[in-house]
Amino acid sequence: MVAGRAPNLIDLPGTPEDAWGSWPGLWWLPAIDPLAWGSVVVVAAHPDDEVLGAGGMMAMLAAAGVRLRLIAVTDGEASHPGADPAAIARTRIAESAAALDLLGAGDTEVIRLGFPDTGVAAREAELCARLRELCAGFGTCLAPWEADGHADHEAAGRAARRAVRDVLAYPVWMWHWAAPGDPRVPWQRARQVALPADAVARKRSAVAAFASQLTGRPGGSPPVLPAGVVAHFTRRQEVLLR
Repeated sequence: MVAGRAPNLIDLPGTPEDAWGSWPGLWWLPAIDPLAWGSVVVVAAHPDDEVLGAGGMMAMLAAAGVRLRLIAVTDGEASHPGADPAAIARTRIAESAAALDLLGAGDTEVIRLGFPDTGVAAREAELCARLRELCAGFGTCLAPWEADGHADHEAAGRAARRAVRDVLAYPVWMWHWAAPGDPRVPWQRARQVALPADAVARKRSAVAAFASQLTGRPGGSPPVLPAGVVAHFTRRQEVLLR
């Protein structure tokens, strides 16, 4: 860390899932029913964001025959520094497709924008224009939370908020850097989706499809998604921020 610079929230030690699971406030959040949505577009900054943040809901929606569109902003080619970006992109695209199949959402319409991984903020205005076009006609938009702690997530979330009247934001890295009751999180805007057992099982299988993110990287670097982080996404609940 550079002296005088705030630490990267993603790199902080993190809050264990046991702390979240035992916090009553998480389970007292007002509930919403995704099956009331007529059509849903999911915005993902990287392959795997859609599954981590909204995979259970996508499984429920697909099973109910709800129209689904996935807008993949980047192909995640920067997740393994020093590796061939094109090869990483191909791997992550294939993992995303396999994960959708495991969710039972293999018929989801997928639109890949090919924005540069780690460079979304520099093209945020362009992304906003594309999302305004691609989200038109959908009743509900799910997008990354604009204060999630990852620059690409935040840029994608801001662009979605500007492009679409009503966005429900899903957190990914928030579960790592925040703590129960954390005042940096607008809990008054939070809603929970209770996941049925089959949706939880499908989501767990879909998360496991992202092998490139779950194993160590070249040079001995830790996985992008270590077990402690993955644990946040296997509970029987997903949370959205209005």
